[in-house]
Amino acid sequence: MENYYSYADFMKAMAQTKQVTEAEKLLNDIYLDLFLKHIHRSQQQQQLAELIDKALDAGDRNAFTRYTEQLLTLQKDDET
Repeated sequence: MENYYSYADFMKAMAQTKQVTEAEKLLNDIYLDLFLKHIHRSQQQQQLAELIDKALDAGDRNAFTRYTEQLLTLQKDDET
């Protein structure tokens, strides 16, 4: 025996499917945003570490202090 569904049942099923799809899209967007922020922060930390090394090599105390403070602030933000 075949199952016959009403148009209303079909539309309810489609609405639920659409909601799940939109929720999945939103979740994917959130994960993508978090991933990109993580990559950006890692690149910033690496760049600051390189600048700190260059400041040490050049004996530039002001640059060393500035870059070290920026790196510490970035790392502190990661912990919170």
